[in-house]
Amino acid sequence: MITGEKKQQVDNIWQIFWNSGFTQPSAIFEQITYLLFMKMLDEKQLEKESIANLTGDKLLNPTFPEGDWHNPSTDQDIPYNELRWHVFKEFEPSHMLNRVRNDVFIFLRSIGGTGSAYSKAMEDTVFQITNARLLSRVVEGIEELASDGADMMGDVYEYMLGKMAASGTNGQFRTPRHIIRMMVELMKPTLDDTICDPAMGSAGFIMEAAKYIHEHQSDELLNIETMNRFRSEIFHGSDSDASMMRIGCMNMMLHDVDEPQLFYRNSLSDENNDTNKYTLCLANPPFAGSLDQDDIAPSLRATVKTKKTELLFLALMMRMLQAGGRCASIVPDTVLTGDAQAYKTIRSALVDDNCLQAVITMPSGVFQPYSGVSTAIIIFTKTGTGGTDKVWFYDMRADGFSLTTQRTPAPEQNDIPDIISRFHHLDAETNRNRKEQSFFVSADEIRANGYDLSYKRYHEVEREAVVYDAPEVIIARMEERQKAIDVAFSEFKKLLNS
Repeated sequence: MITGEKKQQVDNIWQIFWNSGFTQPSAIFEQITYLLFMKMLDEKQLEKESIANLTGDKLLNPTFPEGDWHNPSTDQDIPYNELRWHVFKEFEPSHMLNRVRNDVFIFLRSIGGTGSAYSKAMEDTVFQITNARLLSRVVEGIEELASDGADMMGDVYEYMLGKMAASGTNGQFRTPRHIIRMMVELMKPTLDDTICDPAMGSAGFIMEAAKYIHEHQSDELLNIETMNRFRSEIFHGSDSDASMMRIGCMNMMLHDVDEPQLFYRNSLSDENNDTNKYTLCLANPPFAGSLDQDDIAPSLRATVKTKKTELLFLALMMRMLQAGGRCASIVPDTVLTGDAQAYKTIRSALVDDNCLQAVITMPSGVFQPYSGVSTAIIIFTKTGTGGTDKVWFYDMRADGFSLTTQRTPAPEQNDIPDIISRFHHLDAETNRNRKEQSFFVSADEIRANGYDLSYKRYHEVEREAVVYDAPEVIIARMEERQKAIDVAFSEFKKLLNS
């Protein structure tokens, strides 16, 4: 999570734009994004070059090779080296503006290759900075941001999205990275998976899944065929926001997924016909939204009669998964307890038509400062034939940060390691009672309670009996105390009169 120092640095950059006449938060957001991407691409290659120099290996597939790049817009050849952040940042302002605006930005739009998700996302983009002094000051500001690699970019996005939400200009919000990481570690993605996020936003889930696979199957990625599948076949996502698509494409490229299957579309519409396709879905779909009937795919309307996005996305993921495919999705509390028929339909589908494994409730402050809504994580496996025997419930009470709008680190208060450990050792949970933080509930009991999936429905609160003294004992005690007060008051009066 972004620190106070970095927040101040981002605020300063934001203010530089504002003072220069950029009054649209979305425009500021996009221009900072492009420049951050320029910086991260260069830093990524500098790191690889350093490793190659130490090992003596040749640098494979560099973003900036030796020689010249031909700019098709100007029909001129430009040294690749002058397209790199650490080089052009040293140019005098007018030279920097000319190089970045007319060459670097054009190069950025081309690196994904014709027809790729990245090139499609970038084709309508515009570099709006026309003032040399403004560009120079912004570059200086971004350079001051201490770099933690590509993950820093995600933190900055998160903070900027928060600024936009505060100004009422954007309904997007980014799932905190530690929550994404928890969900990925719960699901343990592998190179055998085909992974999708149908509401990908900035691609946080599929990016973190890529990192997890890198960490746990690095030897397998040495195989060229396996690496090609990693780069182009495993990761899929969709979003209906063009700005988020661009960010998602940039994020994946920074994590060595050069050709992800990302689509600019409304996943709930007929545009998306994915059925029985994926082995793993990870998502935090939009909720508290409502769509027009005409915008909803008929297959989803047939599953659940509703316009509510939180229910439609669950129905969608049931459709998109292969038999045996797994899903971990964030949902609002209303999905767990809603009395309307649509809510009960989805919950019964989870319990009766699939294998519902776990419901992990989260505190309402997890999504601050964007929202105070209470949420939960639902984990299920698609079967189409049922299979739910019992469901594991866990009440997350702390996530390692304060639950206020400031979200300051509180590492001593963190249930996430416990959640991960217990989920992967569910056999040890069998004998836990309903008074504890986690426990099992049978599918039959859930059915008997109208498919209610709230933790509080099944949690037993231990109440201690309070025993009071008899009234006469209390009165006698009060009389004794009053006598003592009277004696003390009498002695005090004697002192005053002496």
